Amino acid sequence: MSDLKRTPLFPVYGPLGGRLVDFGGWELPVQFAGIKAEHLAVRAQAGIFDVSHMGEVRVKGPGALAFLQRVTTNDVARLADGHSQYSGLLNPEGGFIDDLFVYRLAADHYFLCVNAGNTDADFAWLSAQPHPDCAVENESPAWAQVAVQGPAAVAIVDDLAGGTVAGVPRLGIKSARLEGIETMCARTGYTGEDGFEIFVPAASGVALWDALLAAGQGRGLLPCGLGARDTLRLEMGYPLHGHDISPTITPVEAELNWIVAMKKGEFIGRAAIERQQREGVSRKRVGLVMIDPGIPRDHFKVFAPHGEGVVTSGTKTPSLDAAIALAYVPVADAAAGTVVEVEIRGSRKKARVQKWPFYKAGKR
Repeated sequence: MSDLKRTPLFPVYGPLGGRLVDFGGWELPVQFAGIKAEHLAVRAQAGIFDVSHMGEVRVKGPGALAFLQRVTTNDVARLADGHSQYSGLLNPEGGFIDDLFVYRLAADHYFLCVNAGNTDADFAWLSAQPHPDCAVENESPAWAQVAVQGPAAVAIVDDLAGGTVAGVPRLGIKSARLEGIETMCARTGYTGEDGFEIFVPAASGVALWDALLAAGQGRGLLPCGLGARDTLRLEMGYPLHGHDISPTITPVEAELNWIVAMKKGEFIGRAAIERQQREGVSRKRVGLVMIDPGIPRDHFKVFAPHGEGVVTSGTKTPSLDAAIALAYVPVADAAAGTVVEVEIRGSRKKARVQKWPFYKAGKR
């Protein structure tokens, strides 16, 4: 896999027993101790993830807010310094170019975190849009990113920060020194648990990882790979770009209307979204829980009372010991409790439509 890209944290994988895979052109660990053990550690104690493959784009200047209002779906004007929001980049047809987090560092200074496989395309698209009075810069190579997630995560990071980050609110971001390393600590994540996604200069990534592992000794902190990251996000119903959302899927279809701020004015894709909200759509993203034995996987067909659909993500989830999926089905079949069939290995297996999150802390 020598032709694959590697993150600044690649040197830590071998000593920790990481099993490496090709993930969108990156050589990344799918697991260390095992997906189930890592998943359950995040739910009960804490896990640490290398997410340095994610992309970072800085937008800075007097025109930054106006630019982001045009190119993203959410209302950036609602953000205060040190806060963030989940949002989308849409094409004119309303489909997802990408989903992303927008962090406001100052009134004219924003930091975007975009998906790894889309970084170059996102940056090219953003750069091609008119952006008077602001600079748009791809800083991805300059950064490593480490996520610490789970009930013990905040305490682990706060210890390294000298007690300066525990008060960061959910979706907040703050500059902090961790073991003398300058970082930006964002209280965001992709697991459904509390914790931080920590942006650190690439050259300091390994040192930060080692310091966090040391701080997590005795607190159940485990190195985690892509496998656990996927099962954790699926339990929450979080979409994955390229699977559950894509350039041909809109926020209306994906049940992500809540990140579309129609009152803010014009933005790319608005006309298409407005039309769908007015006229309706033919399909909706839903959660599925298997009734019959079998594990639903991407691209498996779904047979519903009013037509066919498709699974976009599926797994057997460690927290619930159940097989779950995200899928698109006809709108008439999207109500919770509807029974559908998933084609698994040539046989149709019954499943029930269920609202996400599938997992809630302390509940099943």
